[in-house]
Amino acid sequence: MRPYVPNNTVSVEALDGVAVIIPARMAASRLPGKPLEMIGDAPMIVQVMRRAWEAGFGQNGQSSRVIVACDDQRIADAVIAHGGEAVLTDPDHPSGSDRVYEALTAIDPEGTIDTVINLQGDLPDIDASILPPLVAALRDHNADIATPVAPAHDHEIPLPQVVKAVVVLPDGQEKASLAGAVGPVLYFSRQPIPHGAGGGGAGDMPIWHHVGIYAWSRQALSKFVSLPPSPLEKTEKLEQLRALENGMSIVALVVDSAPGGVDTLEDLEAARRRIEKS
Repeated sequence: MRPYVPNNTVSVEALDGVAVIIPARMAASRLPGKPLEMIGDAPMIVQVMRRAWEAGFGQNGQSSRVIVACDDQRIADAVIAHGGEAVLTDPDHPSGSDRVYEALTAIDPEGTIDTVINLQGDLPDIDASILPPLVAALRDHNADIATPVAPAHDHEIPLPQVVKAVVVLPDGQEKASLAGAVGPVLYFSRQPIPHGAGGGGAGDMPIWHHVGIYAWSRQALSKFVSLPPSPLEKTEKLEQLRALENGMSIVALVVDSAPGGVDTLEDLEAARRRIEKS
């Protein structure tokens, strides 16, 4: 069982004005009901919520919050039973971003929260330490969106379910080991991009595995959900391309590795094993 250990190394000021909102729905196509699947001593959605707490969000003495935005009372009940906050949202939202925005406006109609982290509800053992630097990347670079990328493993590169990102890192810092580097994202694709990267190619440029966690400025999230799906978004089936097509800025934060998500029964069993060992 992984214990809840608050992160006390992050300053209160760095977390102020941030809402970590975790979208969750019961009707996942490949693993229905997965937010309530038990992992260790708690449902998966509670484990994700705990990871946000570990990062320091939602603690006393600062204005950040951790919220589960869900479509089913059973999820809300599980979250509340474990000491968390939940908001029931429209079950028919087309995307997690829409669900997150509805929850944001419900908990903060006055607009005091200026930064929102969309933390996926199927990452039960994500390394919590990447979340505060993601907020810093967003704010320090005055971006609309910040999102993590990690070096893609060779077996992941051809997989369409592993989204790849083209990232420009400053001062030639393109080496895959440079965790903490930040640079603008030019494009996302399910195809291996850029051509020629990876495998010791030109300049030893890595292929980046995009991790589907987003830190948004509130203004950018509000704009994004008002926009219709864009042509590239519909072609690649990648929501984040809507932002790029509409001139919004996205920066990537390099992290050491991509967390393991839960989409199948096999993923669930693997997550259970990891949590039990940690």
